[in-house]
Amino acid sequence: MILMNAELTLEPKSPYLFTGECITFTCDMRDGYDTDWHYTFNWNGQHIVSFDANNSYSLNLTADLSGDYQCIGHHKDLTNVTKQSNKVTLSVKERAENLQLETQQPAHMCTYNVTISGHQYILPTATLRADGTSIPVAGTLTLTCSVLVSGGWKYDWFRRTSDSYETMIVADGVQNSISVSHEGIYRCRGRRGNPGFFTEDSDEILTNRAVVTLQPAWPKIYSGETITVRCEIQGGGDTEWEYEWETTTSFKPSNQHEHRISPASSSHSGDYWCKGRVKSSQQNSTGWSNCLTLKVFLVTSLTVNPDRVQHFTSDSVSLSCEGNSAEWRVKRFPEHGYMSHCSDWWRMTGFTCNMMLSWYDTAVYWCESGSGEFSNAVNITANYTNIVLVSPVHPVAEGDSVTLGCVLRTDDSLSNVTFYKNGKLVQNDDRGELNISAVSKSDEGFYKCEYSGSESSESWMSVKSLLQTKMKINSQYTRLFLTVSCLSNIDCSHSFFSNPLLYSYPVVIFHNKTLYLCCKFHTHEATNLMLFSFLLMCR
Repeated sequence: MILMNAELTLEPKSPYLFTGECITFTCDMRDGYDTDWHYTFNWNGQHIVSFDANNSYSLNLTADLSGDYQCIGHHKDLTNVTKQSNKVTLSVKERAENLQLETQQPAHMCTYNVTISGHQYILPTATLRADGTSIPVAGTLTLTCSVLVSGGWKYDWFRRTSDSYETMIVADGVQNSISVSHEGIYRCRGRRGNPGFFTEDSDEILTNRAVVTLQPAWPKIYSGETITVRCEIQGGGDTEWEYEWETTTSFKPSNQHEHRISPASSSHSGDYWCKGRVKSSQQNSTGWSNCLTLKVFLVTSLTVNPDRVQHFTSDSVSLSCEGNSAEWRVKRFPEHGYMSHCSDWWRMTGFTCNMMLSWYDTAVYWCESGSGEFSNAVNITANYTNIVLVSPVHPVAEGDSVTLGCVLRTDDSLSNVTFYKNGKLVQNDDRGELNISAVSKSDEGFYKCEYSGSESSESWMSVKSLLQTKMKINSQYTRLFLTVSCLSNIDCSHSFFSNPLLYSYPVVIFHNKTLYLCCKFHTHEATNLMLFSFLLMCR
């Protein structure tokens, strides 16, 4: 008795099969156990397997194995019971011209021609698509791999970057789509069957993120400095890119990888974006980068006329903010009082403060912009005495020459002036000035002068080392940032702090590689001033 209710199935299930692919037939008797039967597999009516105990049969395909396949089951115990399956027709594709003549396939039928033993064979090719051209910031991009010529595929995914080898990131994936959050170069391929039959690899897709960077990456950029804004394509590989820039500034970058800005100015302050486009493909481009906000801080210096620390009460003194903006104003923190603007106590003309000194004008002075930028700070002292030391307001560069002098209130020319450094005699002859032709760090210290029994107050002369000078590359200020604390327990009667007109407000002194701090005030405002003055001294 022959029954027709057996079922022959094929794995992989696909209308198109290819030379070299491995397929598996499975014969299901739909009755009892698989072990109750002997199995025969036929090809075009001919036995290829007879009375086998296995209900499955695997076959490596060649083009001549196209045809009809059927299985037959013989019951081991009931010898008169036989079951036949349905027929499965295979069409194994070998030559490209045969497929074209037979199917006239549309353009989306992706195949790849290879040569094996002198014959041209067909392999399917995976197609990779992306739902965008760049990975959003903190987002993902979806990639889809398809083998449109047939079904039953699983997918392998690969990624590499310009500085890393390719790795398989997904193996034998059931889903044909993945979400990626990392830039790189991706490809995919399809596989099916066991052992696996692989498609040709897909074309590669670049998933990139454009990033605007600033070099040097300093926390603050000052006018006059040289900087570079750069568009970096992360994961861009060795691809040649064209660049496009957008900015809110009046500066319009050209379509280059980077732009050197020298000298930087306030007109360069603003937001910068960029994106890249592959030169060989007008369609393959990144999205716009993250926004880089550049702020160029104005630079100014405070100049004093006459250029000295010590002055007489009733002297006319002008302090000017010399820079590239009229928004600078002179501010001070006096020995007795609070922080204030020049216009609160004297007359501010443009960015120059004109003063007629009184005892309460002894203070620390600096320039400050409306946006909170600062200049260097200087000490100014107003003296009731009849004699003052002439010493530079600003630090002297190592190797430069400097002249210290002594001035009487009567403005008479002096000779036979005695000079002291840190309380020790350094010159006592008929000269009226102390000349140092090449200043070194050893010349740094407190100086005072004496004439005819009258002695000036001490003033600190600071020397900038060669190291500090070398650090000023393309910048008016040294990139040195230190954090200190205001220490109120230091003995301000120490010889380093012996100037009675100075030691009542914050003093910062370098001596023999040691940092000395003296701070009499305990208010939050005074502490901030001390820190502020110290940072400016380090520039």
